[in-house]
Amino acid sequence: MPRVPSQGSFLRFYVLLGLALCIVFLISIGGRTFIEQVRREEFREELTSLPMTLMTRQLAALAPERRAERLETFARQFGMQLTLIPVSDAAPGYFEAARLKRGRPVIDEDPWQLRQLIPGGSFEQGTLLSATLMGWSERQWQASVALLGDWLGQTPQDERPALLSELRLPHWPLTLLTTLPEDLTTVQRQALARGEVVTRLVTEQLTLSFIYRVPESDQWLKVGPIPRHETMPLGLHLPLLIGVMAVLSLIIYLIMRSIEARMARLELAATRIASGRLETRVKVESGDFLGRLGMAFNAMASQVQTLLKGQQEMIRAVSHELRTPVARIRFAVQMVEDMTEEPSIRHQLQGIDADIAELDDLVDEILTYARLGGGPDHGDPLDMVPVECSAMANRVIDALTPLHKSLSITLEADSEIELLAEPRYLQRALQNLVSNACRHGRSQVVIRVWDEPQLVRFDVEDDGPGVPVEARSDIFKPFARLDDSRARSSGGYGLGLSIVQKVMSGHGGSVTVDESPKLGGARFTLLIPRRESPA
Repeated sequence: MPRVPSQGSFLRFYVLLGLALCIVFLISIGGRTFIEQVRREEFREELTSLPMTLMTRQLAALAPERRAERLETFARQFGMQLTLIPVSDAAPGYFEAARLKRGRPVIDEDPWQLRQLIPGGSFEQGTLLSATLMGWSERQWQASVALLGDWLGQTPQDERPALLSELRLPHWPLTLLTTLPEDLTTVQRQALARGEVVTRLVTEQLTLSFIYRVPESDQWLKVGPIPRHETMPLGLHLPLLIGVMAVLSLIIYLIMRSIEARMARLELAATRIASGRLETRVKVESGDFLGRLGMAFNAMASQVQTLLKGQQEMIRAVSHELRTPVARIRFAVQMVEDMTEEPSIRHQLQGIDADIAELDDLVDEILTYARLGGGPDHGDPLDMVPVECSAMANRVIDALTPLHKSLSITLEADSEIELLAEPRYLQRALQNLVSNACRHGRSQVVIRVWDEPQLVRFDVEDDGPGVPVEARSDIFKPFARLDDSRARSSGGYGLGLSIVQKVMSGHGGSVTVDESPKLGGARFTLLIPRRESPA
Protein backbone atom coordinates (compact mmCIF):
# COMPACT_ATOMS: atom_id res chain seq x y z
CA MET A 1 0.00 0.00 0.00
CA PRO A 2 1.22 3.55 -0.66
CA ARG A 3 2.78 5.34 2.24
CA VAL A 4 0.71 8.26 3.50
CA PRO A 5 2.78 10.69 5.55
CA SER A 6 1.28 11.60 8.90
CA GLN A 7 3.16 14.87 9.17
CA GLY A 8 4.21 17.61 6.81
CA SER A 9 2.49 20.30 4.83
CA PHE A 10 -0.91 18.58 4.90
CA LEU A 11 -0.79 18.23 8.69
CA ARG A 12 -0.09 21.95 8.92
CA PHE A 13 -2.99 22.49 6.52
CA TYR A 14 -5.30 20.50 8.82
CA VAL A 15 -4.22 22.59 11.80
CA LEU A 16 -4.80 25.82 9.89
CA LEU A 17 -8.14 24.48 8.66
CA GLY A 18 -9.17 23.70 12.23
CA LEU A 19 -8.21 27.20 13.33
CA ALA A 20 -10.12 28.66 10.38
CA LEU A 21 -13.22 26.64 11.29
CA CYS A 22 -12.96 27.80 14.91
CA ILE A 23 -12.73 31.40 13.72
CA VAL A 24 -15.74 30.85 11.44
CA PHE A 25 -17.60 29.32 14.36
CA LEU A 26 -16.86 32.30 16.61
CA ILE A 27 -17.80 34.70 13.82
CA SER A 28 -21.06 32.77 13.34
CA ILE A 29 -21.87 33.01 17.05
CA GLY A 30 -21.03 36.71 17.04
CA GLY A 31 -23.01 37.23 13.85
CA ARG A 32 -25.96 35.41 15.31
CA THR A 33 -25.84 37.57 18.44
CA PHE A 34 -25.56 40.72 16.36
CA ILE A 35 -28.44 39.70 14.07
CA GLU A 36 -30.67 38.86 17.02
CA GLN A 37 -29.82 42.21 18.58
CA VAL A 38 -30.75 44.03 15.38
CA ARG A 39 -33.95 42.02 15.05
CA ARG A 40 -34.86 42.77 18.66
CA GLU A 41 -34.32 46.49 18.07
CA GLU A 42 -36.38 46.36 14.88
CA PHE A 43 -39.19 44.54 16.68
CA ARG A 44 -39.24 47.14 19.44
CA GLU A 45 -39.33 49.83 16.81
CA GLU A 46 -42.27 48.01 15.17
CA LEU A 47 -44.13 47.90 18.48
CA THR A 48 -43.59 51.54 19.37
CA SER A 49 -43.84 53.16 15.93
CA LEU A 50 -47.67 53.39 15.91
CA PRO A 51 -48.26 54.80 19.42
CA MET A 52 -45.32 57.21 19.23
CA THR A 53 -46.41 58.42 15.79
CA LEU A 54 -50.00 58.91 16.97
CA MET A 55 -48.91 60.83 20.05
CA THR A 56 -46.39 63.06 18.23
CA ARG A 57 -48.87 63.81 15.42
CA GLN A 58 -51.58 64.82 17.88
CA LEU A 59 -49.15 66.85 19.98
CA ALA A 60 -47.93 68.61 16.83
CA ALA A 61 -51.51 69.76 16.15
CA LEU A 62 -51.80 71.39 19.60
CA ALA A 63 -50.46 74.68 20.84
CA PRO A 64 -47.38 74.32 23.12
CA GLU A 65 -49.33 75.42 26.22
CA ARG A 66 -51.93 72.67 25.73
CA ARG A 67 -49.45 69.83 25.18
CA ALA A 68 -48.85 69.20 28.90
CA GLU A 69 -52.53 68.39 29.51
CA ARG A 70 -52.67 65.98 26.56
CA LEU A 71 -49.38 64.45 27.71
CA GLU A 72 -50.95 63.52 31.06
CA THR A 73 -53.86 61.87 29.24
CA PHE A 74 -51.49 59.83 27.09
CA ALA A 75 -49.46 58.82 30.16
CA ARG A 76 -52.55 57.46 31.96
CA GLN A 77 -53.83 55.74 28.83
CA PHE A 78 -50.50 54.04 27.90
CA GLY A 79 -49.02 53.57 31.37
CA MET A 80 -45.86 55.48 30.48
CA GLN A 81 -43.86 58.35 31.86
CA LEU A 82 -44.01 61.02 29.16
CA THR A 83 -41.97 64.20 28.97
CA LEU A 84 -41.08 66.80 26.35
CA ILE A 85 -37.37 67.48 25.78
CA PRO A 86 -35.83 70.11 23.50
CA VAL A 87 -33.56 68.58 20.87
CA SER A 88 -30.69 70.81 22.01
CA ASP A 89 -30.91 69.35 25.56
CA ALA A 90 -31.12 65.72 24.33
CA ALA A 91 -27.95 66.17 22.22
CA PRO A 92 -28.56 63.08 20.04
CA GLY A 93 -25.66 61.45 18.21
CA TYR A 94 -25.24 61.39 14.46
CA PHE A 95 -27.14 58.15 13.86
CA GLU A 96 -29.84 58.99 16.41
CA ALA A 97 -30.36 62.37 14.78
CA ALA A 98 -30.67 60.72 11.37
CA ARG A 99 -33.37 58.38 12.67
CA LEU A 100 -35.23 61.20 14.40
CA LYS A 101 -35.20 63.31 11.22
CA ARG A 102 -36.81 60.44 9.30
CA GLY A 103 -39.62 60.31 11.89
CA ARG A 104 -38.47 57.04 13.43
CA PRO A 105 -38.24 56.40 17.17
CA VAL A 106 -34.98 55.94 19.03
CA ILE A 107 -35.12 53.14 21.61
CA ASP A 108 -32.86 52.33 24.56
CA GLU A 109 -33.26 49.16 26.63
CA ASP A 110 -33.78 48.34 30.33
CA PRO A 111 -36.00 50.17 30.92
CA TRP A 112 -37.38 51.17 27.56
CA GLN A 113 -36.52 54.75 26.69
CA LEU A 114 -38.44 55.95 23.62
CA ARG A 115 -37.81 59.25 21.87
CA GLN A 116 -39.41 60.63 18.73
CA LEU A 117 -39.41 64.05 17.13
CA ILE A 118 -42.66 66.04 17.16
CA PRO A 119 -43.27 67.07 13.53
CA GLY A 120 -43.02 70.72 12.53
CA GLY A 121 -40.24 73.29 12.45
CA SER A 122 -36.51 72.74 12.14
CA PHE A 123 -34.77 69.83 13.79
CA GLU A 124 -32.41 71.94 15.90
CA GLN A 125 -35.33 73.95 17.36
CA GLY A 126 -37.65 70.95 17.63
CA THR A 127 -38.98 68.99 20.59
CA LEU A 128 -38.69 65.33 21.41
CA LEU A 129 -41.39 63.19 23.01
CA SER A 130 -39.66 60.95 25.58
CA ALA A 131 -41.45 57.88 26.96
CA THR A 132 -40.26 55.53 29.70
CA LEU A 133 -41.83 52.13 30.41
CA MET A 134 -40.65 48.90 32.01
CA GLY A 135 -41.90 46.63 29.22
CA TRP A 136 -44.42 46.28 26.42
CA SER A 137 -47.72 44.69 27.44
CA GLU A 138 -51.30 44.29 26.24
CA ARG A 139 -52.12 47.69 27.72
CA GLN A 140 -49.92 49.47 25.19
CA TRP A 141 -51.35 47.41 22.30
CA GLN A 142 -54.93 48.25 23.19
CA ALA A 143 -54.19 51.87 24.06
CA SER A 144 -52.60 52.38 20.62
CA VAL A 145 -55.64 50.93 18.83
CA ALA A 146 -58.10 52.88 20.98
CA LEU A 147 -56.17 56.13 20.43
CA LEU A 148 -56.22 55.65 16.65
CA GLY A 149 -59.90 54.68 16.69
CA ASP A 150 -60.85 57.77 18.72
CA TRP A 151 -58.85 59.95 16.32
CA LEU A 152 -60.74 58.42 13.39
CA GLY A 153 -63.99 59.14 15.24
CA GLN A 154 -63.05 62.84 15.31
CA THR A 155 -62.30 62.77 11.56
CA PRO A 156 -65.03 63.05 8.92
CA GLN A 157 -65.87 59.66 7.45
CA ASP A 158 -64.78 60.53 3.93
CA GLU A 159 -61.33 61.64 5.18
CA ARG A 160 -60.62 58.54 7.24
CA PRO A 161 -59.08 56.44 4.43
CA ALA A 162 -56.67 59.27 3.64
CA LEU A 163 -55.67 59.52 7.31
CA LEU A 164 -55.04 55.77 7.49
CA SER A 165 -53.05 55.92 4.28
CA GLU A 166 -50.96 58.73 5.74
CA LEU A 167 -50.40 56.85 9.01
CA ARG A 168 -49.84 53.45 7.42
CA LEU A 169 -46.73 51.79 8.89
CA PRO A 170 -45.03 48.66 7.49
CA HIS A 171 -45.69 46.51 10.55
CA TRP A 172 -49.09 47.90 11.56
CA PRO A 173 -51.67 46.97 8.84
CA LEU A 174 -54.63 49.35 9.21
CA THR A 175 -58.06 48.55 7.72
CA LEU A 176 -61.54 50.08 8.04
CA LEU A 177 -64.31 47.45 8.16
CA THR A 178 -67.96 48.05 7.42
CA THR A 179 -68.96 44.58 8.62
CA LEU A 180 -67.59 42.48 11.43
CA PRO A 181 -65.86 39.13 10.73
CA GLU A 182 -68.24 36.20 11.00
CA ASP A 183 -65.99 34.19 13.30
CA LEU A 184 -66.28 36.68 16.19
CA THR A 185 -67.85 35.23 19.29
CA THR A 186 -70.78 36.75 21.08
CA VAL A 187 -68.55 37.89 23.94
CA GLN A 188 -66.25 39.68 21.48
CA ARG A 189 -69.18 41.40 19.78
CA GLN A 190 -70.51 42.58 23.14
CA ALA A 191 -67.04 43.90 24.06
CA LEU A 192 -66.92 45.87 20.79
CA ALA A 193 -70.33 47.34 21.53
CA ARG A 194 -69.04 48.52 24.92
CA GLY A 195 -66.17 50.35 23.21
CA GLU A 196 -63.45 47.88 24.13
CA VAL A 197 -60.57 46.64 22.02
CA VAL A 198 -60.90 42.99 21.02
CA THR A 199 -57.70 40.96 20.59
CA ARG A 200 -57.73 38.06 18.14
CA LEU A 201 -55.06 35.36 17.92
CA VAL A 202 -54.59 33.28 14.78
CA THR A 203 -53.21 30.04 16.19
CA GLU A 204 -51.80 28.62 12.95
CA GLN A 205 -49.58 31.66 12.39
CA LEU A 206 -49.41 32.94 15.98
CA THR A 207 -50.24 36.45 14.82
CA LEU A 208 -52.30 39.14 16.57
CA SER A 209 -54.98 41.42 15.23
CA PHE A 210 -57.10 44.06 17.02
CA ILE A 211 -60.62 45.31 16.28
CA TYR A 212 -62.09 48.52 17.68
CA ARG A 213 -65.38 50.25 16.91
CA VAL A 214 -64.92 53.79 15.65
CA PRO A 215 -66.98 55.97 18.06
CA GLU A 216 -70.39 57.10 16.77
CA SER A 217 -69.88 55.23 13.50
CA ASP A 218 -70.84 52.01 11.76
CA GLN A 219 -67.17 51.31 10.95
CA TRP A 220 -64.63 49.23 12.77
CA LEU A 221 -60.85 49.68 12.82
CA LYS A 222 -58.84 46.53 12.28
CA VAL A 223 -55.14 46.57 13.14
CA GLY A 224 -53.15 43.55 12.05
CA PRO A 225 -52.40 40.79 11.67
CA ILE A 226 -49.11 41.62 13.43
CA PRO A 227 -46.52 38.79 13.30
CA ARG A 228 -44.84 37.86 16.51
CA HIS A 229 -41.11 38.36 17.03
CA GLU A 230 -39.46 35.00 16.36
CA THR A 231 -35.95 34.28 17.58
CA MET A 232 -34.11 31.00 17.38
CA PRO A 233 -32.82 30.13 20.84
CA LEU A 234 -29.08 29.81 21.35
CA GLY A 235 -29.59 26.25 22.54
CA LEU A 236 -30.81 25.39 19.03
CA HIS A 237 -28.41 27.66 17.17
CA LEU A 238 -25.31 26.27 18.87
CA PRO A 239 -25.85 22.57 18.00
CA LEU A 240 -26.81 23.61 14.47
CA LEU A 241 -23.60 25.57 14.01
CA ILE A 242 -21.52 22.79 15.56
CA GLY A 243 -23.16 20.26 13.25
CA VAL A 244 -22.51 22.41 10.19
CA MET A 245 -18.86 22.86 11.21
CA ALA A 246 -18.45 19.14 11.84
CA VAL A 247 -19.93 18.19 8.46
CA LEU A 248 -17.85 20.84 6.70
CA SER A 249 -14.71 19.65 8.48
CA LEU A 250 -15.42 16.03 7.56
CA ILE A 251 -16.04 16.87 3.89
CA ILE A 252 -12.87 18.96 3.63
CA TYR A 253 -10.90 16.30 5.50
CA LEU A 254 -12.04 13.54 3.14
CA ILE A 255 -11.25 15.66 0.09
CA MET A 256 -7.82 16.66 1.37
CA ARG A 257 -7.11 13.10 2.57
CA SER A 258 -7.72 11.82 -0.95
CA ILE A 259 -5.45 14.52 -2.40
CA GLU A 260 -2.83 13.79 0.26
CA ALA A 261 -2.86 10.06 -0.52
CA ARG A 262 -2.42 10.73 -4.23
CA MET A 263 0.38 13.21 -3.55
CA ALA A 264 2.00 10.64 -1.24
CA ARG A 265 1.97 8.09 -4.08
CA LEU A 266 3.56 10.70 -6.34
CA GLU A 267 6.20 11.38 -3.68
CA LEU A 268 6.88 7.67 -3.28
CA ALA A 269 7.26 7.24 -7.06
CA ALA A 270 9.68 10.18 -7.20
CA THR A 271 11.70 8.67 -4.34
CA ARG A 272 11.86 5.28 -6.08
CA ILE A 273 12.99 6.89 -9.33
CA ALA A 274 15.62 8.90 -7.45
CA SER A 275 16.93 5.63 -5.99
CA GLY A 276 17.36 4.22 -9.49
CA ARG A 277 14.11 2.31 -10.05
CA LEU A 278 13.32 4.05 -13.30
CA GLU A 279 10.49 1.70 -14.27
CA THR A 280 8.30 3.19 -11.50
CA ARG A 281 5.13 4.87 -12.74
CA VAL A 282 2.24 6.70 -11.08
CA LYS A 283 -1.27 5.33 -11.37
CA VAL A 284 -3.46 7.92 -13.08
CA GLU A 285 -6.96 7.77 -11.59
CA SER A 286 -8.73 10.77 -13.13
CA GLY A 287 -8.32 13.68 -15.48
CA ASP A 288 -8.13 16.38 -12.83
CA PHE A 289 -5.02 18.42 -12.11
CA LEU A 290 -3.46 15.59 -10.09
CA GLY A 291 -4.18 13.17 -12.91
CA ARG A 292 -2.54 15.53 -15.40
CA LEU A 293 0.39 15.89 -13.02
CA GLY A 294 0.70 12.09 -12.86
CA MET A 295 0.66 11.79 -16.65
CA ALA A 296 3.35 14.46 -16.95
CA PHE A 297 5.38 12.68 -14.26
CA ASN A 298 5.09 9.35 -16.11
CA ALA A 299 6.13 10.99 -19.37
CA MET A 300 9.14 12.53 -17.65
CA ALA A 301 10.12 9.18 -16.07
CA SER A 302 9.83 7.43 -19.45
CA GLN A 303 12.00 10.07 -21.09
CA VAL A 304 14.62 9.83 -18.33
CA GLN A 305 14.61 6.03 -18.54
CA THR A 306 15.03 6.14 -22.33
CA LEU A 307 17.88 8.65 -22.13
CA LEU A 308 19.74 6.72 -19.41
CA LYS A 309 19.25 3.42 -21.23
CA GLY A 310 20.61 4.94 -24.44
CA GLN A 311 23.54 6.40 -22.54
CA GLN A 312 24.39 3.07 -20.92
CA GLU A 313 24.13 1.23 -24.22
CA MET A 314 26.38 3.80 -25.85
CA ILE A 315 28.97 3.51 -23.06
CA ARG A 316 28.96 -0.26 -23.32
CA ALA A 317 29.24 -0.21 -27.09
CA VAL A 318 32.05 2.34 -27.09
CA SER A 319 33.92 0.50 -24.35
CA HIS A 320 33.64 -2.82 -26.19
CA GLU A 321 34.69 -1.23 -29.47
CA LEU A 322 37.75 0.34 -27.80
CA ARG A 323 39.07 -3.04 -26.71
CA THR A 324 39.77 -4.22 -30.30
CA PRO A 325 41.98 -1.28 -31.43
CA VAL A 326 43.69 -1.24 -28.03
CA ALA A 327 44.50 -4.95 -28.43
CA ARG A 328 45.80 -4.36 -31.98
CA ILE A 329 47.99 -1.47 -30.81
CA ARG A 330 49.38 -3.55 -27.97
CA PHE A 331 50.13 -6.41 -30.40
CA ALA A 332 51.86 -4.01 -32.81
CA VAL A 333 53.94 -2.50 -30.01
CA GLN A 334 55.07 -5.94 -28.87
CA MET A 335 56.03 -6.85 -32.45
CA VAL A 336 58.09 -3.66 -32.83
CA GLU A 337 59.71 -4.29 -29.46
CA ASP A 338 60.72 -7.77 -30.58
CA MET A 339 62.19 -6.41 -33.84
CA THR A 340 64.60 -3.90 -32.29
CA GLU A 341 67.36 -3.97 -29.73
CA GLU A 342 67.83 -0.19 -29.55
CA PRO A 343 67.60 0.79 -25.84
CA SER A 344 65.99 4.19 -26.46
CA ILE A 345 63.37 2.73 -28.76
CA ARG A 346 62.61 -0.11 -26.34
CA HIS A 347 62.30 2.44 -23.54
CA GLN A 348 59.74 4.44 -25.56
CA LEU A 349 57.88 1.27 -26.45
CA GLN A 350 57.68 0.31 -22.79
CA GLY A 351 56.16 3.74 -22.05
CA ILE A 352 53.63 3.21 -24.82
CA ASP A 353 52.80 -0.22 -23.44
CA ALA A 354 52.21 1.35 -20.00
CA ASP A 355 49.86 3.90 -21.55
CA ILE A 356 48.01 1.11 -23.35
CA ALA A 357 47.67 -0.78 -20.06
CA GLU A 358 46.29 2.37 -18.41
CA LEU A 359 43.84 2.80 -21.29
CA ASP A 360 42.81 -0.83 -20.95
CA ASP A 361 42.19 -0.32 -17.24
CA LEU A 362 40.09 2.76 -18.00
CA VAL A 363 37.98 0.78 -20.47
CA ASP A 364 37.53 -1.89 -17.80
CA GLU A 365 36.39 0.76 -15.28
CA ILE A 366 33.92 2.22 -17.77
CA LEU A 367 32.50 -1.21 -18.55
CA THR A 368 32.13 -1.96 -14.87
CA TYR A 369 30.34 1.37 -14.31
CA ALA A 370 28.05 0.66 -17.28
CA ARG A 371 27.26 -2.88 -16.09
CA LEU A 372 26.22 -1.53 -12.69
CA GLY A 373 23.74 0.76 -14.43
CA GLY A 374 21.63 3.39 -12.72
CA GLY A 375 20.40 1.51 -9.70
CA PRO A 376 19.44 -1.82 -8.14
CA ASP A 377 16.93 -2.64 -10.87
CA HIS A 378 19.10 -1.62 -13.82
CA GLY A 379 22.29 -3.00 -15.26
CA ASP A 380 23.41 -6.57 -14.61
CA PRO A 381 21.48 -8.39 -11.85
CA LEU A 382 23.40 -9.05 -8.66
CA ASP A 383 23.70 -12.69 -7.56
CA MET A 384 23.64 -12.62 -3.78
CA VAL A 385 25.58 -15.31 -1.93
CA PRO A 386 26.97 -15.51 1.62
CA VAL A 387 30.27 -13.62 1.89
CA GLU A 388 32.70 -13.84 4.80
CA CYS A 389 33.69 -10.19 5.31
CA SER A 390 37.04 -10.67 7.08
CA ALA A 391 38.28 -13.14 4.45
CA MET A 392 37.26 -10.75 1.68
CA ALA A 393 39.09 -7.87 3.38
CA ASN A 394 42.22 -10.03 3.71
CA ARG A 395 42.09 -10.79 -0.02
CA VAL A 396 42.01 -7.06 -0.73
CA ILE A 397 45.00 -6.52 1.58
CA ASP A 398 46.94 -9.34 -0.09
CA ALA A 399 46.29 -7.85 -3.53
CA LEU A 400 47.33 -4.27 -2.64
CA THR A 401 50.21 -4.79 -0.18
CA PRO A 402 52.81 -5.64 -2.90
CA LEU A 403 51.86 -2.43 -4.75
CA HIS A 404 52.26 -0.21 -1.66
CA LYS A 405 55.17 -1.62 0.30
CA SER A 406 55.78 1.66 2.12
CA LEU A 407 52.32 1.55 3.74
CA SER A 408 50.96 -0.51 6.57
CA ILE A 409 47.58 -1.98 5.58
CA THR A 410 45.88 -3.68 8.54
CA LEU A 411 42.49 -5.22 9.30
CA GLU A 412 40.55 -4.88 12.56
CA ALA A 413 37.64 -7.28 12.94
CA ASP A 414 36.43 -8.94 16.14
CA SER A 415 35.02 -12.13 14.67
CA GLU A 416 33.86 -13.75 11.48
CA ILE A 417 31.02 -11.77 9.94
CA GLU A 418 28.89 -13.27 7.18
CA LEU A 419 26.86 -11.12 4.80
CA LEU A 420 24.57 -11.90 1.88
CA ALA A 421 26.05 -9.93 -1.03
CA GLU A 422 27.50 -10.10 -4.56
CA PRO A 423 31.12 -11.07 -3.75
CA ARG A 424 32.82 -9.78 -6.88
CA TYR A 425 31.28 -6.30 -6.82
CA LEU A 426 31.52 -5.94 -3.04
CA GLN A 427 35.20 -6.82 -3.11
CA ARG A 428 35.67 -4.40 -6.01
CA ALA A 429 34.05 -1.61 -3.95
CA LEU A 430 36.20 -2.32 -0.90
CA GLN A 431 39.32 -2.59 -3.05
CA ASN A 432 38.56 0.78 -4.68
CA LEU A 433 38.32 2.41 -1.27
CA VAL A 434 41.52 0.82 -0.01
CA SER A 435 43.34 1.76 -3.25
CA ASN A 436 42.14 5.32 -2.85
CA ALA A 437 43.38 5.35 0.77
CA CYS A 438 46.74 3.94 -0.29
CA ARG A 439 47.21 6.66 -2.89
CA HIS A 440 46.61 9.43 -0.35
CA GLY A 441 47.78 7.85 2.90
CA ARG A 442 51.24 8.63 4.27
CA SER A 443 52.08 5.54 6.28
CA GLN A 444 49.01 3.68 7.48
CA VAL A 445 45.68 2.38 6.16
CA VAL A 446 43.23 0.57 8.45
CA ILE A 447 40.19 -1.52 7.47
CA ARG A 448 37.62 -2.03 10.22
CA VAL A 449 34.61 -4.35 9.99
CA TRP A 450 31.71 -3.84 12.39
CA ASP A 451 28.86 -6.29 13.02
CA GLU A 452 25.74 -4.27 13.82
CA PRO A 453 22.17 -5.54 14.43
CA GLN A 454 20.68 -4.68 11.03
CA LEU A 455 23.75 -4.10 8.87
CA VAL A 456 27.47 -4.64 8.36
CA ARG A 457 29.77 -1.64 8.39
CA PHE A 458 33.14 -1.27 6.68
CA ASP A 459 35.43 1.63 7.62
CA VAL A 460 38.49 2.41 5.51
CA GLU A 461 40.73 5.03 7.18
CA ASP A 462 44.06 6.60 6.25
CA ASP A 463 46.44 9.19 7.69
CA GLY A 464 46.50 11.36 4.56
CA PRO A 465 45.26 14.94 4.06
CA GLY A 466 41.59 13.93 4.16
CA VAL A 467 38.71 15.20 2.05
CA PRO A 468 37.54 18.81 2.42
CA VAL A 469 33.98 19.18 3.68
CA GLU A 470 32.86 21.16 0.62
CA ALA A 471 34.10 18.41 -1.73
CA ARG A 472 32.62 15.37 0.04
CA SER A 473 29.41 15.41 -1.99
CA ASP A 474 31.23 15.72 -5.34
CA ILE A 475 33.87 13.01 -5.14
CA PHE A 476 31.32 10.26 -5.89
CA LYS A 477 30.43 11.78 -9.25
CA PRO A 478 31.91 10.11 -12.35
CA PHE A 479 35.36 11.43 -13.36
CA ALA A 480 35.43 13.80 -10.38
CA ARG A 481 38.79 14.39 -8.62
CA LEU A 482 40.05 16.71 -5.95
CA ASP A 483 42.19 19.61 -7.15
CA ASP A 484 45.35 18.23 -5.52
CA SER A 485 44.92 14.76 -7.07
CA ARG A 486 44.55 15.69 -10.73
CA ALA A 487 48.18 14.98 -11.43
CA ARG A 488 48.86 11.89 -13.48
CA SER A 489 51.14 10.56 -10.76
CA SER A 490 48.28 10.29 -8.28
CA GLY A 491 46.63 7.59 -10.38
CA GLY A 492 42.93 6.85 -10.79
CA TYR A 493 40.40 7.82 -13.41
CA GLY A 494 37.69 9.40 -11.28
CA LEU A 495 35.40 6.36 -11.57
CA GLY A 496 36.47 4.35 -8.55
CA LEU A 497 34.27 6.08 -5.99
CA SER A 498 31.38 6.25 -8.48
CA ILE A 499 31.62 2.48 -8.88
CA VAL A 500 31.60 2.13 -5.08
CA GLN A 501 28.42 4.17 -4.89
CA LYS A 502 26.78 2.08 -7.65
CA VAL A 503 27.71 -1.15 -5.88
CA MET A 504 26.24 0.14 -2.61
CA SER A 505 23.06 1.21 -4.42
CA GLY A 506 22.78 -2.29 -5.87
CA HIS A 507 23.04 -3.75 -2.37
CA GLY A 508 20.57 -1.26 -0.91
CA GLY A 509 23.32 0.36 1.15
CA SER A 510 25.25 3.62 1.15
CA VAL A 511 28.75 5.07 1.22
CA THR A 512 29.81 8.17 3.17
CA VAL A 513 33.03 10.03 3.87
CA ASP A 514 34.15 12.01 6.90
CA GLU A 515 37.27 12.55 8.99
CA SER A 516 39.06 9.64 10.65
CA PRO A 517 38.94 10.18 14.43
CA LYS A 518 42.14 8.14 15.04
CA LEU A 519 44.34 8.61 11.98
CA GLY A 520 43.28 12.17 11.10
CA GLY A 521 42.82 11.51 7.39
CA ALA A 522 39.73 10.42 5.48
CA ARG A 523 37.33 7.73 6.62
CA PHE A 524 35.10 6.06 4.02
CA THR A 525 32.20 4.04 5.42
CA LEU A 526 30.19 1.32 3.68
CA LEU A 527 26.81 0.50 5.24
CA ILE A 528 25.31 -2.72 3.85
CA PRO A 529 21.94 -3.95 5.18
CA ARG A 530 21.55 -7.61 6.00
CA ARG A 531 19.36 -9.73 3.74
CA GLU A 532 17.65 -13.01 4.44
CA SER A 533 19.13 -15.97 2.65
CA PRO A 534 16.88 -17.44 -0.05
CA ALA A 535 15.17 -20.68 0.91
